[in-house]
Amino acid sequence: MRRADRLFQIIQVLRRHRTPVTAEAIAEELETSKRTIYRDIADLIGQQVPIRGEAGVGYVLEGGFDLPPLMLTPDEVEAAVLGAQWVMRRGDPELARAAQDLIAKIGVAVPERLRPLIVEPATRAAPNWHALPDRIDMAEARRCIHAGRKIRLTYRDEQERETCRVIWPFAVGYHETVRLLMGWCELRNDFRSFRTDRVAEAEFLDERYPERPAALRARWRKFAAAEAERMKALYCEREARREAS
Repeated sequence: MRRADRLFQIIQVLRRHRTPVTAEAIAEELETSKRTIYRDIADLIGQQVPIRGEAGVGYVLEGGFDLPPLMLTPDEVEAAVLGAQWVMRRGDPELARAAQDLIAKIGVAVPERLRPLIVEPATRAAPNWHALPDRIDMAEARRCIHAGRKIRLTYRDEQERETCRVIWPFAVGYHETVRLLMGWCELRNDFRSFRTDRVAEAEFLDERYPERPAALRARWRKFAAAEAERMKALYCEREARREAS
């Protein structure tokens, strides 16, 4: 790897982490030595790149730093196109149009030698032939997520029973044939996911919920991890009883 490329990759590694990254971890990812990383980071700091930290502890890239536009690598082009293809096939209409625009912009930005990766990519996202229709305006639901606003749902469960819920939406999940709207449910006082094809009616409220969406997502991740551990423990216990019988 050329030194200029390695310096750029060090910044990219630091940019994607919020916590300090050790020189050892960076060296392992870039397949070089710790001594080289120490020297490169010292050079970056000398070039006024706002890297904070020290050897043996780790390094972080302070906020507000950005690089001038740099050319994408072939792998980055393929990753971006594949992701955009997936969104075109599974996202709501507004996101699908944005994905098409993204591919067009990438095609204009990259040099001629990389355009075949866009016109005839080697990797493709399979079409989702069995997607069930949304019964809620997903573009408006995403706007509520970004703004931290509540949604009132009339929701049908598997037995077609209807309940009225006020939720604090914080994420949209994608399964093979359905989309899920994740949120905190005021009725159940707990996290719940709602299949968008089972929404009978949705009212997008102006009222904001008391937590930031990012904080709610962080709390949900902890909840999901704890639930996964609980299910794993139950499975191990069941298997142990089965083997003992």
